Amino acid sequence: MGLTDRYRSPADLPGRLPLFPLRGAILLPRASLSLNVFEPRYLAMVDAALGSDRLIGIVQPAPESGLAESPPGKDFPLREVGCAGRIVGFTEGEDGRMSISLAGIARFLRGDDIPTEQPYRVCAIDSAPYADDFVPGYGEEEVDRPRLIAALRSYLKANGLNADWERINSATTERLVNALAILSPYGPEEKQCLLEAKDLCARADALVALAEMELATRDDGSGTTLQ
Repeated sequence: MGLTDRYRSPADLPGRLPLFPLRGAILLPRASLSLNVFEPRYLAMVDAALGSDRLIGIVQPAPESGLAESPPGKDFPLREVGCAGRIVGFTEGEDGRMSISLAGIARFLRGDDIPTEQPYRVCAIDSAPYADDFVPGYGEEEVDRPRLIAALRSYLKANGLNADWERINSATTERLVNALAILSPYGPEEKQCLLEAKDLCARADALVALAEMELATRDDGSGTTLQ
């Protein structure tokens, strides 16, 4: 059984989650995200999660909240869609910082803030609209995996990058698509589009389109690489 297989339906998630707002970061079902935590409010959040169900929500700040990676305070605007994750590993540094590893469970719609005395946000969540996220491999058969692999090869070659092709070829299609979405070097808007894609096939198609647009831009010399 995988680390997140215990969560089989929206009923297996709580109706509220502490949120870690981080611009440019997304999490997706059965994919991994590693984060370095150093702000006192989020160190407190991780401590609290480790002492309970180990669940937190990853969500991006909304564009109108400014350009800060993680805006100060508790009342800045947030994106409407995030993803619940379980802390599956952590290490503590001598300087008080923590490195955590999250395993994605399912996306959610963010609800109202829940007043607490904690320094971090706690919000109501609703994962029912994303019930398919709880089904491992849902929609894999619709993905054009050869096209995705071809786009990935072209992208890596154009950028002078290498990849562990043994791991890529052995990964399930779901894990491959979601891992590429999380690790992709695109901006917050593109990342949010990948997060909100209606299904795995749409997410894979979006990844291919983004790669092809960048390669086309390079070919005609009209722009620079997306960052």
